[in-house]
Amino acid sequence: MTEEQLEAVDFALAAYREDGEWTVEELAHDVIEDVETLSHALRRFPGDGGAVGMVAVDEDFFVIVRVAGASTRILLSDITAADEWELASSAVDFLGLPPPEDEDDQVPAGDLDLLGDLGMHAMDMGVLLDDVDLYPDEMLSDVARRLGFGELFDDAVGLTSA
Repeated sequence: MTEEQLEAVDFALAAYREDGEWTVEELAHDVIEDVETLSHALRRFPGDGGAVGMVAVDEDFFVIVRVAGASTRILLSDITAADEWELASSAVDFLGLPPPEDEDDQVPAGDLDLLGDLGMHAMDMGVLLDDVDLYPDEMLSDVARRLGFGELFDDAVGLTSA
């Protein structure tokens, strides 16, 4: 990632649950340059169901990466971000999708149910992603709240709890 792209990262967090307790840690920006590097970094965290990485960029889009063992699952909130951002482009590549053709086609890409077993099912994720009035940090705060670590997430990114 270029220096400019690194500066545009709003936040990068890892969340994992051990013995029923959630932990949220900030990720170093050098591990978020692409999906492979991010996945590798997430594997170092312990966790009953793997680790979840949440990265928001430029108040524009987010990427959720979930690793568990050798499995990596991804959700990109807006496929058109792949035209401008290396992290989003690597997510599209990882998913084996063609690059977006229409920049007005702002749709998610990837696994809407990647957090289903933790409490955020595909239908709920789809409804959340359809809300064009929410910023990525607000969407991810909602995801974190549904998974059970909303307060930890809000504290880590500087949001006030509702």
